[in-house]
Formats: sequence, structure tokens, C-alpha cells
Amino acid sequence: MKILWLFAHPDHRSLNGALKTEGLRTLEAHGHQHQLSDLYAMKWNPLVDAADYDHDPTDRLLVGEAAERAHATGHLSPDIASEQQKLAWADTLVLQFPLWWYGMPAILKGWFDRVFVKGFAFGHTDPATGRPQRYGEGPLAGKRALVVVTAGARAATLGPRGVNGDLNDLLFPLQHGTLWYTGIAVVPPLLIPSADRTTPDAYATAATCLRHRLLTLPTTDPLPFRHQNTGDYDDNLLLHPHLTPTPPTGPAAHYTTTPPPNSP
Repeated sequence: MKILWLFAHPDHRSLNGALKTEGLRTLEAHGHQHQLSDLYAMKWNPLVDAADYDHDPTDRLLVGEAAERAHATGHLSPDIASEQQKLAWADTLVLQFPLWWYGMPAILKGWFDRVFVKGFAFGHTDPATGRPQRYGEGPLAGKRALVVVTAGARAATLGPRGVNGDLNDLLFPLQHGTLWYTGIAVVPPLLIPSADRTTPDAYATAATCLRHRLLTLPTTDPLPFRHQNTGDYDDNLLLHPHLTPTPPTGPAAHYTTTPPPNSP
């Protein structure tokens, strides 16, 4: 594998920092290549700005158009272009972060806002049909991703009946709306629960789970998201009624089968 490890935690002495070190060591020991984007250490700028696209600040900034034009002409900000080169090189993306207020840290959201620009991560059409290539197709199709997330909550509270909501539902905007949208297949996430109460035994269990998930990543079945362009959706991109599962709405409707339960 050629892995881009995207890391978003401000303290290397944290549980996240220890797991990141263990994960990279595991990859190296088994002959896999990796590059690391440690966003806090890089002091990554998460804010979209006209300067990202060499855009005249006196003109109105239409982000999609400006980003697509800058990508096509080679005028993207160097830090954005560097991250795109890493992702183009990789066949696998590992995203590691703590769950903060039911989502990823702002610095990581800003990485996607700035790096996943039109023309690079989306905005392509099928030359045969003219249909947009997204949700299972697109420029990044053929890659796969694993989300490794720590949470202060107990595992059961991030399950189907937990007060915090099911983890796959919380991660739906990232796993389905960002990664799958651009064609990246997403394997089930790895949850490390009770992060603020980790004991040596709990850490050993988490490290073992991480090593296993990394080494089996190429053969793990991805989450069974529906493809946009294989007949499940009509011309208005609405799911055909006969495919409606139970419950009939929300994230569950966009899986072909029930996703597997959260990893321990």
C-alpha cells in the first residue's frame, strides 16, 4: 500500500499521537509506503481565501470557479498543490482525529475545503453519458479510506441505540458526502472509545485493533454505499421507491445493505 496518513490532533503526547506512531511503525514493518500530513505540526491553514487561487481580491470570489480555474492552470497555492500530490501518489487514505462536537476538528475540515477542489477531486463527467461522476465514480475512484476516530464516549453510546447516535451516521458527511462522493471506497471506521479514560490495557487493545485494521485494509469490504450512476437513483437523483429500506429515509437509505457494527 501507499498510504497518506492525515492526522489532526494538537498534541503528540495524546492517545491519538501514540496510535499514529504505532500505526506508522506497523506499516513500515510490513513494507508499506506512507506519507504523513500532520496538520497541526504543519500549521495548516484551514481557511479558503482568494490567495489560494491567485485571484484578484477586488473581484467577487466564486470559490468553485476560481478553484477549478487555478487547478487547471497550475495557479493553486503551493500548500494545496503539495497535498494534492500526496493524495495522487497514495492508493489509501487514513484519516485520524478525535471526535469533537460530533465531527472532525476544524483544521481537518479546512483541509478538505482547500484540497478537494473542482477538477481535482470532483467535477468530471462520463464522456459516454454526460452524467457527473460522483458517489462511487470520479477522479479519486480506485482509492480507499479508513477513518480512525477517538471519542470520549463509551462505544455503546455511539451505536444504533446510543444517545450520541450511530457512529456511521455521525461520519456520514465525511464518509459518504466527501470520500464516496469523489469515488473513494470507505471501509468501516475504527472507533477508539473512552479516550479520556484510557488504561494501559485499553491502549494495548486499541493498538492491536489498529494494527489489524491497517494490515487487513486492502481486503476489508467497504461500506456498502449505493452508486449514483448504476440505476438506484432516478434522473432527479432520488432513490427509486422500490429500493427504500427500513427506515425509509436518512443515511440508511443510501446503503445497499446494513453496514457492519462499529469496530471495538
